Amino acid sequence: MPGAPNHPTSADDRVPVVVFVCRWNHGVRRRPSREHPSPHHIQQCRSEHTRQPTASHVPHRTHQAGRLAQGAALPATGAPRHTFRTGHTRPVAWRKEQLSRLRALLVENREAIADALHEDLRKSRDEVEGLEIGGTLREVDTYLEHLDAWLTPQPAAVPGSFPNGTAARTQLDPLGVVLVISAWNYPVNLLLVPVAGALAAGNAVVVKPAEYAAATSALLTRLLVHYLDNDAVAVVQGGAEETTLLLAQPFDHIFYTGNGTVGRVVMSAAAAHLTPVTLELGGKSPVFVDRDADLRVVAERLARTKFINAGQTCVAPDYVLADRQTAKSLETELIQAVHALFGSDPQLADAYGRIINERHFDRLTALLHAGRIVTGGQSERGDRYIAPTVLADIRPDDPVMREEIFGPILPILIVADLDEAITFIKDRDKPLALYAFTGNDTTRQRLGAETSSGGLNFGLPMYHLSVTDLPFGGVGASGQGNYHGRYSIETFSHRKAVLDVPLA
Repeated sequence: MPGAPNHPTSADDRVPVVVFVCRWNHGVRRRPSREHPSPHHIQQCRSEHTRQPTASHVPHRTHQAGRLAQGAALPATGAPRHTFRTGHTRPVAWRKEQLSRLRALLVENREAIADALHEDLRKSRDEVEGLEIGGTLREVDTYLEHLDAWLTPQPAAVPGSFPNGTAARTQLDPLGVVLVISAWNYPVNLLLVPVAGALAAGNAVVVKPAEYAAATSALLTRLLVHYLDNDAVAVVQGGAEETTLLLAQPFDHIFYTGNGTVGRVVMSAAAAHLTPVTLELGGKSPVFVDRDADLRVVAERLARTKFINAGQTCVAPDYVLADRQTAKSLETELIQAVHALFGSDPQLADAYGRIINERHFDRLTALLHAGRIVTGGQSERGDRYIAPTVLADIRPDDPVMREEIFGPILPILIVADLDEAITFIKDRDKPLALYAFTGNDTTRQRLGAETSSGGLNFGLPMYHLSVTDLPFGGVGASGQGNYHGRYSIETFSHRKAVLDVPLA
C-alpha cells in the first residue's frame, strides 16, 4: 500500500516490486523515477538483485521474465490478450463462475492463507479473517449479488428534435486486459479485491503479487493458477525487473497499489500507451480530536485502527491534532487503550504483528527519537518488533512528520483550535483519509467543506473501507481513481454511449 509521495527514502519499497530499484543486502539503488528503463539498467537489476524467486516457488504456468529483453512480449500477457479478443470473458456467466472460483479459493484455503500471512507479517487469525479473507469475500459476494443489475444498460433522454422511435442508452463494456500490481501489507485483500472487480467487469487480468510478502505471494500464485481460468488470468512473480518489463507492455488499464514515488513511474510508463491508471497511494492521514470528544472512546478507536498490522496500513491514522489540554488528557487514555489491546508486553500478544523487513524496521526506529515517548518505544530488530508507540511534544518539522509513517508510531501535535488544524491539513498533500472525533455539527461541516481528502470519517477511522457502497480511493498525491463494489465495475469498464435512430 501507500508510501510518502515526496520522500524517496520513506516507505517506498512496501510495494512488492519497486520499479528501477535494485536491492542488495538491505540497501537500495535508484535511478530518477522519470526516466524510462533501459536494457542496461535492467541488466543491472538482474545482476544485483539477490532475491529472485526460485523455480520451486513458481508454478510451471507462471512466467519469470528475467531473461527477456526490454520491449519483448511477455508470454504471460499474450494469452489473456488473445482470450479477451475472442469474447471469452464477456458473458456474465463466465464472470460469475470466476467469482465463485475466487470465493472457493478463499474458503477452501483459509488455514494455508492464515499461515502464510503469519509467516510474512505475524498476522493474527482474527485479523486475517476480518480484513484479508472476510473483506475480500464481502466484495466477491457483492458482485455476485448485484452484477446483473449493475450491468443493465441505462436509458438516456433523447431531444425532441430526433425522429420518433429514437432511443439512447449507455452500456458498460469491459476494457480488455488489466494489470493489477499489489502491495505487501495486505497481500491477499489488495490483490484479490481489484482482481475480482476486473473479472466481474469482464476483463482478462495479469496479476503481480506482492514480492515482499514472499510466503503469501507464492501461495496465491499457486492458488490462482489452480482455481481461475488460465487462459484469461496470468500470474507474474518477481521483482523490479519483471515489473519493468510488464510496464513496457500495452494494457487497457493498470491498477497499482503502493506509494507515490513508484506511482509516478507507473503513470509515466502507462502514458507511453495512453493506458488509464488507478493509483491507490497514501500519505499522512490526520486525526482531529475536538475538545468535546469522549477521550476514552477516542483512544480505544485510535489504538485499534492505528496499531492493527503493526501500523502498516495505508489508511491508518498517521498523526493527531488537538489543543493542549485535550492532547494531554488523550495521552493518559492512549496508554490505557494500548494496554487493554495488547497487555503489558505487546511483543507477547498474539494480536500484534511485525514489521515486514529489517529495512522498514530501521526506517521506523529512526523516527522514534523525536519528541517525548508517551508509551511504547521498545524494539527488537531480530524479531522485527516495534512496540505500539505514542509520541508527544512533536514539531511539524520533526522527521516523523516529513513522511508517511506506515508503522506503529502515533505522533500528537498541538494546535490552538479548529482553524489552525484546518490550515495545518491544507498546507500539506491531500491525504487518503481525514478523521475527526467531534460532537459539533459546525466542526463536521467545516471539515467537509474546507478540506480535501480521499475519504472523511467521523468517529471511527478506517472503516469506510468496509462499506461496499462507498468508493475507496485518494485524491491528488494520495491517488487517483477508486474502487470497491459498483465503483470497481465502473473503474474496469468503459461506459459506452449508444444512439439508435430509425431509418424510416
